[in-house]
Amino acid sequence: MEVVRANELEIAYERVGEGPPLVFVHGAAEDGRIWQPQLAALADEFTVVAWDEPGAGRSSDVPADFRLEDYANCLAVLIEALALGPAHVAGLSWGGTVVQELYRHHPGLVATLILIDTYAGWKGSLPEEEVAARVVGARQMLAAPAEELDPTLPGLFAGDPPAEFVPLLEEIATAVRPESLRTQLFVMADADQRDLLPSIAVPTLLIWGELDARSPLSVARQFEQAIPDTKLVLIPRSGHVSNLEQPELFNKAVREFCRAHSPCET
Repeated sequence: MEVVRANELEIAYERVGEGPPLVFVHGAAEDGRIWQPQLAALADEFTVVAWDEPGAGRSSDVPADFRLEDYANCLAVLIEALALGPAHVAGLSWGGTVVQELYRHHPGLVATLILIDTYAGWKGSLPEEEVAARVVGARQMLAAPAEELDPTLPGLFAGDPPAEFVPLLEEIATAVRPESLRTQLFVMADADQRDLLPSIAVPTLLIWGELDARSPLSVARQFEQAIPDTKLVLIPRSGHVSNLEQPELFNKAVREFCRAHSPCET
């Protein structure tokens, strides 16, 4: 694990492999370890980077007034510091919202987008009553005593979590910081990026779990209709965390997409 400084924060990341750059951005209540199957499988062909976003993993805490743009700017600093841009940038769930904001403010750093079971912000993708219900649920979760905090959101998996990843998921859950999670969730709830989608001018891969209950297939269809150059890949027997539930199918989709689009041609 290595570190760069961005906006007075330390940003931790893992980097493996050699080849065209591929940056992975994790979701809420997670850190870069969620990408272990991708770091292991794709390093044969790509320079694969997985960050711990500000407030997660080994990165610094975030101030209470941290905004979506601030997360995106920190990601931009990381890509620039490692001389990776333009890169293939992949984001899962909340991470997909962050990479969309990266594209808004730093399009020159993005060769392609890979949006995975994500949202154009909750406000931008979900009905108003669903956003309100999620905010209530988040407040209840964060109000619990620290020792009782369970950041595991319902509907993450199509069934039980894959047994091989249960220890990893438990380790990640114990490292969640409530105040950073609070900032993240309420930024997500208020985000609406629908205005951005038609202006995305890079090839975009949509990867969706066929059984995703958190970000249903209707959200994927919204992205597919709004972004000019998109390809949608459905991962069967998978929910919201398709990179863990079906890593071989997930990795195949990422690899084929990156090979097909410059600068990944080899």
